[in-house]
Amino acid sequence: MSKKIIGIGASEGLALAKALVLAETELKITKEKITDEKTELAKVDQAVTDSLLELEKLRLTTQQKLGDEKAAIFEAHKDIANDPEMQNEIKDLIKTEKVNAAYAIHKVTNNYYEMFSQMDDPYFKERSADIKDIANRLIKHVLGLPIIDLSTINEEVIIVADDLTPSQTAQLDKNFVKGFATNIGGRTSHAAIMARSLEIPAVLGLKVVTEKVKNHALIALDGDQGFVEVDLSENEINTFKEAMEASKVTKAELNKFKNRPTETADGTKKLIEGNIGSPNDAEAVIERGGDGVGLFRTEFLYMDNDHFPTEEEQFVAYKKVAQTMEGKVVVIRTLDIGGDKKLSYYEFPHEMNPFLGYRAIRFTLAEKGIFRDQIRALLRASAFGKIAIMFPMIATVDEFKAAKEFVELCKKELDNEKIAYDKKIEIGMMIEIPAAAVLADKFAEHADFFSIGTNDLVQYSMAADRMSQNVAYLYQPTNPSILRLIKMTIDGGHKHNRWVGMCGEMAGEPQAIPLLLGLGLDAFSMSASSILKARSLMSKINLAQAEKLANQALECETEAEVLKLVDNFIAKLK
Repeated sequence: MSKKIIGIGASEGLALAKALVLAETELKITKEKITDEKTELAKVDQAVTDSLLELEKLRLTTQQKLGDEKAAIFEAHKDIANDPEMQNEIKDLIKTEKVNAAYAIHKVTNNYYEMFSQMDDPYFKERSADIKDIANRLIKHVLGLPIIDLSTINEEVIIVADDLTPSQTAQLDKNFVKGFATNIGGRTSHAAIMARSLEIPAVLGLKVVTEKVKNHALIALDGDQGFVEVDLSENEINTFKEAMEASKVTKAELNKFKNRPTETADGTKKLIEGNIGSPNDAEAVIERGGDGVGLFRTEFLYMDNDHFPTEEEQFVAYKKVAQTMEGKVVVIRTLDIGGDKKLSYYEFPHEMNPFLGYRAIRFTLAEKGIFRDQIRALLRASAFGKIAIMFPMIATVDEFKAAKEFVELCKKELDNEKIAYDKKIEIGMMIEIPAAAVLADKFAEHADFFSIGTNDLVQYSMAADRMSQNVAYLYQPTNPSILRLIKMTIDGGHKHNRWVGMCGEMAGEPQAIPLLLGLGLDAFSMSASSILKARSLMSKINLAQAEKLANQALECETEAEVLKLVDNFIAKLK
């Protein structure tokens, strides 16, 4: 009987092929005292030069295969490799501590890696892999070690590795690489993003897959369910082949929903939008037929930088998203920094609990100069598309009014300068603090819309850190208490004819969608890869039946009771 190794389904699809287990050379970096400083400094310069040439080649290859959006990953890699601040830190370490180039590169880049890897937000957490990728490339050049070239693979395989870097993923030819499985990584890593673009099934976070899978062994990979299967019998192989054929049919059926309107079985119109972390991600939302962007996390502009981005730098980014979406709504969240999201060029005050401290709107209302640059950039970009501004971490009506008044001041500045912007731009807020959900009807007198951030709403409501393994059981988005807060929010918004969306992970969950429809949610924003599945499911649901389901769920005592109701509901759908 076969054995299953459970991980994270990062790119949809099924694959059956021989394993190609990559044994990456472990970089053994030792700290050595040097006497020839010039030679070590020259090694750094040469490593940067060689890396930039390779990254440009990868950028061009990726551009030809996948287009500008994915090629931009390597433009970002080039920027990091060529970052003057990072290079100066490396060279300063060589000069002051008289250490070898490989150690200096490792030491400096590891500081950046640690900063990103410890962040709570999965998007930014996964950016640490990009830093590691660049660091390894630089170090290998310094040490004269070979860099694996996966573009030479010429037979059908499933790649098994500890990790795959974005540069390795870009080399894959889907005619031969039928899937890949790694010990580490998650859905928001660039390797996962590239895999989805290449339409190569991938399962990440398997922890022990390199130990359990032998080279050349036949293995099965399920990117939908998130597992790798080894030691398959003949019957199991045949069953998996049948599942692969059925999967092709399902995929073809989902693609029919790309250009269809988002509506329930009885014709009630809704919006299914995409969450993005950079301007380039908007293309994936368009490709999947998304109705707009429900959340643009602007933090990347600040965190992938060595300075607070200027008004002009931000304007270019926001304008690009607005134009890409071609008149569809783009909800842009103002800077949500602090907590686990740090900046290399700004020192946040030390706090006992930074998640409940000086962050998000609390930070920007205090740092008016930083806030002004962002708001002016957003307003200017609104002349090129349908942009909406959204404030994060709002706890009181006074906070929201203060933020909205600041936007009005920026509007007056632009009026005086005769700079165009959308005079009717919508200004809304995240509902992620329970106090805001309870007072939603009052907030709705001032806000044009709400977007529910379920990740924080759940952890603040349950007083449980969602990243803590010890209390993970309390992360229950469909607990009746959370559903009641969501209903309170939706009812409060609708009382004043405000639309209410959701941009937390819950919005794209199949078990949550019938409940959210029944509670009256207007807009569902999710990962681009979830859009077609959500639209397909929604098309099978009658709104009156969903409302009945939601009312039953609100009367439940436990999440388990709610999920049982939903499972029975979905099972009856045609």
